[in-house]
Amino acid sequence: MSKDHDGREGSHGAAMVEGDARSLGPAMLNGLRCRCPRCGQGKLFRRYLKVAARCENCGLDFSRHRADDLPAYVAITIVGHILVVGLMHFQGSGNDIAPAIYLAVLIPLAIIMPLAMLPSIKGGIVALQWSRRMYGF
Repeated sequence: MSKDHDGREGSHGAAMVEGDARSLGPAMLNGLRCRCPRCGQGKLFRRYLKVAARCENCGLDFSRHRADDLPAYVAITIVGHILVVGLMHFQGSGNDIAPAIYLAVLIPLAIIMPLAMLPSIKGGIVALQWSRRMYGF
């Protein structure tokens, strides 16, 4: 292992534990699937957005995660970009679409899409925190 500018071993000052490799890619894929970032088998959530206390398969403690509001911000950003691009496409196509049609389509999409994305995004953020050893993981 290399030493950082403070003389500590590890990446970005985090102490590496032998036999505890935490690859970002596989952890994020597991998190996006709403599975334990370590083993990929246990469920990450016990309810819709309520993170389980620990993995039912490997026993990883999830109580230290700090996803907070970031999943909502990410979901809103993604949905906003999708809806604005769609709106611009339909406006630029030359079709005369009534504003009521826009409201009938865009409002339900603006509600349903982020709600559908939130569990996967939150799982990915918890997995990111675990793989980077953030907040005591």
